[in-house]
Amino acid sequence: MAKNSSSRGICWLVGAGPGNLGLVTLRAKECVEQADVIVYDYLSNAQILRWARPEAEVIYAGKKAGNHALKQDEINDVLVRHALAGKKVLRLKGGDPMIFGRGGEEAEELRAAGVDFEIVPGISSTIGGPAFAGIPVTHREHNSELLIFTGHEDPEKGETSLDYAKIAANPGTKVFLMGVSRIRQIMTALIAAGADKKTPIALIRWATTPKQETLVGTLGDIADKVEKSGFAAPAVAVIGNVVNLRKRIAWFENRPLFGKRIVVTRTRQQAGELSRELDVLGADVFELPTIRTVPPTELEDFGRLVMEAHKYSWLVFTSPTGVDAFFDLFYKIYDDARSIGGVRIAAVGPGTARRIKHYHLKVDLMPELHVAEGLVKAFKKDPKVGSLENETVLWVRPEQARDVISKGLTEIGAIVDEALAYKTIAETDDISGGQERLREEGADVITFTSSSTAEHFFELGIPLPKKCLIASIGPVTSATIMALGHKVDIEAKEHDIPGLVKAIEKYFA
Repeated sequence: MAKNSSSRGICWLVGAGPGNLGLVTLRAKECVEQADVIVYDYLSNAQILRWARPEAEVIYAGKKAGNHALKQDEINDVLVRHALAGKKVLRLKGGDPMIFGRGGEEAEELRAAGVDFEIVPGISSTIGGPAFAGIPVTHREHNSELLIFTGHEDPEKGETSLDYAKIAANPGTKVFLMGVSRIRQIMTALIAAGADKKTPIALIRWATTPKQETLVGTLGDIADKVEKSGFAAPAVAVIGNVVNLRKRIAWFENRPLFGKRIVVTRTRQQAGELSRELDVLGADVFELPTIRTVPPTELEDFGRLVMEAHKYSWLVFTSPTGVDAFFDLFYKIYDDARSIGGVRIAAVGPGTARRIKHYHLKVDLMPELHVAEGLVKAFKKDPKVGSLENETVLWVRPEQARDVISKGLTEIGAIVDEALAYKTIAETDDISGGQERLREEGADVITFTSSSTAEHFFELGIPLPKKCLIASIGPVTSATIMALGHKVDIEAKEHDIPGLVKAIEKYFA
């Protein structure tokens, strides 16, 4: 008997794009968010996995020359088996699944097994890579054709199916993938077939990512340059006069933090904001979450205080996470924002204030110095506040927090209740491979956005790479880092994410 539509599995064959997270399609993101099983390959940006549901099963099926985590028939079996079990299966492939990605073969296997599937195209490195290197693959003044071929054919075929004479004679731009290891053979074959050895060629390695490298030469000398420089896969090659346009329109590799390896230690849910801002400046960002947040130990007590928030004079938030925890529960209790009543709201800094604004509420008090001490000072000095004598204050905070707020406000006469909104625990999963990458590749900067991120990072016991800088969001976090026996090299003057990014950019400038 056929399964009903609600229990039928499906397999999405999804293009992850050429590597840059910003080039992933909206449909691809939707599939990641819904998937029960994710099978991803070597060229997929691992940061895509942070969109996955916590309970999703993640399977690495990486393929690089001479080293396959899973063979193709094993990948096919995984896709079919899970889909037939009624699961939503995502096959995440670098670039576009149908451009030398074996997506067609996988689709045939799925169809033969009676599995429903959907193909989600992605931006191919054949066009995305050259664009990020400042090379347009088509240009009115240079060419009206584009030829794409592979430099790595099926090794079982014996003879090549490429007609090098036709490729050499084609007047347009030529782009090929997976050919770095055979660059000398390919160049020799093209020149022997009549191609001019002076024709420009560019190889773009790790295209569209902050690890991008571009090597420019001619058909006659590029193989020597590859061997001399140690240039290696993965790379896309562009042949034609359009390569010369790179001198005028190269843009990506000129960014202020280009190539700097920067570690983000925030939670998986929060890492995106900092990663995006560093990525825009060209940094090679990899996420190594050291903490995650979970509901408080006494959720019922927190719920009672949320329910009674309208009875307080002031509501104090000291983190965006606290804001989300509060309003997630608030809107489960009430269905109208006006149920919060006339309570005034204080935020420790602009990041927290932006999160409050997300819930369409106004912040009445925010200090100049974005730490707990600054907030207490604002309550004491800001004329808008008035006397706090016998005024009630509800402070929404994590289970582990300094008592600066409660002590400071109590000293000036306030009656302070503490709503324990969440607790921070160590992140034990390395789903995006950040820990492994830090051990293997090192980093230029490690960022810490709270004391807890620093404490839990150093508990991991990962040795700090040589010459690696430590960047802190502010003095409280810096004090924790120094108490742990480490030097702070960069500290944000404005104690929020934009301030931290600005401080890192200024240091390298």
